[in-house]
Amino acid sequence: MRIALILLLLLAVAAIPGSLFPQRSQNPIQVKQFFIDNPQAAIWLDRFSMFEVFSSPWFSAIYLLLFISLIGCVLPRSIHHLKAIGAKPPLTPKYLDRMEHYAEVKKIDLDIVEKYLRKKHFRIRRDENSISAEKGYARESGNLLFHLSLVLILIAVGIGSLLGSRGDAIVNVGDRFINTPTSYDILGFGKYQAEDSLPPFSLTVKEFKAEYDPVTNAAIDYKLTVSTANPAGSAETTRIIKVNQPLAYGSTKIYLQANGHSPIVVVKDKSGKVIFDGPTPFLPQDANLSSIGAIKIPDMQPQIGFVASFLPTADRDPVRGGFSSYPEVLDPRLLVSIWKGDLGLNTGVPQSVYRIDTSKMERIGLKALVLNETYDFGEGSITFTGWKSWVNLQIVNDPGKGFALFGAILAILGLLISLFTRQRRIWVKQGRKTQVAGLAKNGIPGLEEEIADLIKEMSNER
Repeated sequence: MRIALILLLLLAVAAIPGSLFPQRSQNPIQVKQFFIDNPQAAIWLDRFSMFEVFSSPWFSAIYLLLFISLIGCVLPRSIHHLKAIGAKPPLTPKYLDRMEHYAEVKKIDLDIVEKYLRKKHFRIRRDENSISAEKGYARESGNLLFHLSLVLILIAVGIGSLLGSRGDAIVNVGDRFINTPTSYDILGFGKYQAEDSLPPFSLTVKEFKAEYDPVTNAAIDYKLTVSTANPAGSAETTRIIKVNQPLAYGSTKIYLQANGHSPIVVVKDKSGKVIFDGPTPFLPQDANLSSIGAIKIPDMQPQIGFVASFLPTADRDPVRGGFSSYPEVLDPRLLVSIWKGDLGLNTGVPQSVYRIDTSKMERIGLKALVLNETYDFGEGSITFTGWKSWVNLQIVNDPGKGFALFGAILAILGLLISLFTRQRRIWVKQGRKTQVAGLAKNGIPGLEEEIADLIKEMSNER
C-alpha cells in the first residue's frame, strides 16, 4: 500500500504540468502561440510531452503502475478477508495478563458471558474454559470496499479516455448544429473512438435567456430552448437545456457551458457591394460580458481586419476607458480598429478566430460605433446593425461516467464504514479466577469501557 500511495502522490505531481502548459488536445492554437513566443523552450518541453501530458508515455506509465499496485495490494487482502469472515475468532492467548485492559475477577459463569457477548453482536469462539469474542470486522470490509472502489474509478476513467469523446461548439441563436466533426470548434476522440461513432442528432438554437441580479450583476439563471432531432431529419422536439440539466442522447450529453454576444455588422467595399453581413462571436473578458473579437474580410482588396471590442451596456471610466457595466445588451457599443494588409490566412498556420496578427498590417481607422451607425474607413464601410446571443455547447460522450459515479458512491460508503467501525477482541478465561482482557485494532478508544461494562454486568448477574 505504501507504493500505491507514493504512486498516487507521483501521479498528482505529474499532472501539474498539464495545468501549467497549454495542451494540444484542448487548445492547439495556444500551443502554437507558445512555440512562437518561446521557440527554444517549447522544443525542449515538447520532447518531454509537456503539451500532451495526459497521453504521454511517462504519465501513462505512472497511471498503469498505480493501477497494478492497487490491484496487487487489494486483491490478496480481499481474498484473505473473505476467508476470515467465515472463520471463528482466534484462540484465547495463553497469557492474558500481557494484553490490554487485563482484569481478574471472581469466577463468572461462561454461559452468562457468552449470552452477554452475543447480545452485543460479538462473534464467539467457545472453548472448554475460555471465550474468544470478536467484533467490528466490517471495518476491514469498508477499508477494502474503499480501495476496490478506487480501482473501479480508475477503470471507469480508462474506459472514458479510450471510448469517449469531448467537443465544444459555439452556436448563435437561430443557427443549426449537426453533430458531425466539422461542426465543432474543438473535438477530441478517445483512442478507440471513431469519427463515425457520433450520434447523428441535430439541434437548432431557438432562444436563449439569461437572468441577472440588477444589484450585483450576478447570473441567476440560464435557459436555452432548442428544437432537436435524432437522427437529423426526423421529427423535431422542443427541449430545454440549463446549466445542470444537459440534453442526453444515450451516453452523450449536451451541456450549456457558456454564453456571449455576436455583434452583427455589414461590411461594404468602395463600390458599395456587400462583402460581409452577419454575426461574429466575441469572447467575453469579464462577468459583464465585455468582449473582444476579430472580423476578418479576406475577400476585400486589400484584405481588411477589424480588431474589435463589444460592450453590451457601454460605460466609461477615465482610467479604464470604455467598459460594460451590465451583461445584458442595454446600450451597445462596438469599438473597432480597422487594419488593412495580409491577414495571413493562406500561410497554413492555425489562427485564433478571436485575434488578428497585425504585425504586417497597417491601421487605417479607429471608431466607436453605436447601433445602426456606419463608418467609412476609406477602403469601404462598416455598419453595426445588431447582435445575437451565442451559447457554447459542450458535447461529451463518457461511457465510463456511470461506473465512476458508482465507484465514488461505494468509496464514500466504504470510507464511512471504515471510519465509524471499531474492531476489537475480548477474551474471557476461566481459572482459579476469571481473567478478562481485550485488544483494540489500531488503538481505537472504547475497549476499556466495554470491558468495564462486561465485568460490571457479570458482577451483577452473580
